[in-house]
Amino acid sequence: MPSTFHGIEVGKRSLIGHTLGLNTIGHNLSNASTEGYSRQRVEMKAFEPIYMPQLNREERPGQLGQGMDVTRIERVRDMLLEGRIVAEASGEGFWSARDRYILLLEQVHNEPTELSVRTLLDRFWSAWQELSVNPTEVGARQAVLERGKALIDGLHGRFHRLKETRDMLEQDVRGVVAQVNELSREIAGLSEQIVKSKALGDNPNDLLDRRDLLVGKMSSMLDITTGYQDPDEFVVYTGGRHLVQGRHWEPLAAVPDAGNESYSRVMWENTPDEVAPRSGKLAALLGLRDGDAREEIQKLDLLTVNFIDLVNEIHRRGFGLNGRTGQDFFKEQPFLNNLAGNYDRNGDGAYDSSYLFRLSGSNPLEAREQVGLRGALTLSAGPAFGGRVLVEYFPTDTVEDVVRRINTSGAEVAARLTQSGQLTLTGVPSESPDEPDFVLRHVEDSGQLLVGYAGLLNASGPAGALDWGGADAVLTLSPQAAFAVAPQAHPSAWIEVNPALARDPLSVAASLTGSGEALGDGSGALAIAQLRTRPVMLGATGSFDEFFAAAATEIGLRGETAELALQTQSQVMKDLKDMRESLSGVNMDEELANMIKYQHGYAAAARFVTESDRMIDTIINRMGV
Repeated sequence: MPSTFHGIEVGKRSLIGHTLGLNTIGHNLSNASTEGYSRQRVEMKAFEPIYMPQLNREERPGQLGQGMDVTRIERVRDMLLEGRIVAEASGEGFWSARDRYILLLEQVHNEPTELSVRTLLDRFWSAWQELSVNPTEVGARQAVLERGKALIDGLHGRFHRLKETRDMLEQDVRGVVAQVNELSREIAGLSEQIVKSKALGDNPNDLLDRRDLLVGKMSSMLDITTGYQDPDEFVVYTGGRHLVQGRHWEPLAAVPDAGNESYSRVMWENTPDEVAPRSGKLAALLGLRDGDAREEIQKLDLLTVNFIDLVNEIHRRGFGLNGRTGQDFFKEQPFLNNLAGNYDRNGDGAYDSSYLFRLSGSNPLEAREQVGLRGALTLSAGPAFGGRVLVEYFPTDTVEDVVRRINTSGAEVAARLTQSGQLTLTGVPSESPDEPDFVLRHVEDSGQLLVGYAGLLNASGPAGALDWGGADAVLTLSPQAAFAVAPQAHPSAWIEVNPALARDPLSVAASLTGSGEALGDGSGALAIAQLRTRPVMLGATGSFDEFFAAAATEIGLRGETAELALQTQSQVMKDLKDMRESLSGVNMDEELANMIKYQHGYAAAARFVTESDRMIDTIINRMGV
């Protein structure tokens, strides 16, 4: 027969179970606002009956139950949904960072305002136009100089704002790397605690919630995937490698890269491999720093270099009111002191490279003249083109056709005809951060276009090619060809008006004729003013005005794309998080309803224990002889 105290035991189990239920409700309510918390619930089942089929039992039908038992306290979590949120969070992190920084780059353009570079450039051209009308006035020359200085200040200001934005991105990159390392360390530590708790038969719900929260934060920074290598070893992958494996984690490091102006490369700290995130905040920051921000600086430098070259080319040919000639309007600063452009790139004390910026042929050409030659030019290009492009030319092509073909080929070489008709090849900004801007890296002609016709190279074919990968590349040039070494990095940061002109405004050249009364004509000033609308931009056929319009439009479209993508990704994440909240979030009404259920269950169990105690008291104390 069952024990006399069977009822007490049944009631005790019920009291314990409902007490756990009430405590769990209290835990849920107190963490209703805790980030990453998943509501927990108590799972109850009927306790095993006294008599099992395989054991001796009384000869009566049915089994006598022993009340209830708490099997476990589990958290309500949909792990498939969690995986989807982790996968989508990197997209939201990517577009959020991109949208914020693209807005900063848009604001740098400062268009259209009275202080924008475009407005200052318009005023500069207008000053030259005014000087062409009044070439003998000192005041008009002073206006040209002052407008030139204002334009330079504008260029310097824009460069420094772009540079500051790129520096901000660098600091953000370093900050994200540090955050990822800290999160990896915490996740690995939590994983170790979770494994120990599970080994003791516990459900470490709060530790699991904390780990999931940290994984969610990391997923906004990197494109990661999660899983289990065995039932207990939690792993986090990125780029096909373990970031966290159980209690072990691999740190990342931001290593300065001398080839990229000392901006950091993100590396695995314990290996020589680079981390290349495809999504997440870190991928956006690296793309913005070495892509968008760098491109904006390169565009400004390209504008500045071309602007300096064109204005100086005309001004050197002109004459001031005092008869002086051969002077540059803007002061140029070469990257090297070596007149042949030789440079020790690897720092071993021997020249190993040639940094040439501009080559000008010795023969004057006519733009509409047919070249009458056939061959192909091999020119340096970016990684997208495999490092080289081939530009063919045919006998029926005009010089103008060949120039246009070079400029639209994707080569990192620009071509134009000077005022005197010489063919000029110029280096443009490099697509790869590891290679210098404004350096001609390879120029080769299989025929005679650049050799006998333009007077640029000494010989055809690979043997006569100009290549920057060795010293004394100038020896491959025609003896009569002119060349210039590469300018100092970021000309938009150091451009200035020639101090000699600032001291003597009469030296500002307005005339292209240097004799008698012709010194007072405005032909030179007019030629400079006409640069405003001429198709003179390096690597393209547009004017300065068109260049500014295209640059402002491009960054605006990038901002619009980032904004729309962020809105879309944010809506996706909101829907997923709302779904998670409906499953895992603490619902006050539901918790209060469960509280009432457990209260009633506890009260009923207490009443049952009281009645059982009274019955036992009757048996023990009131039954006797």
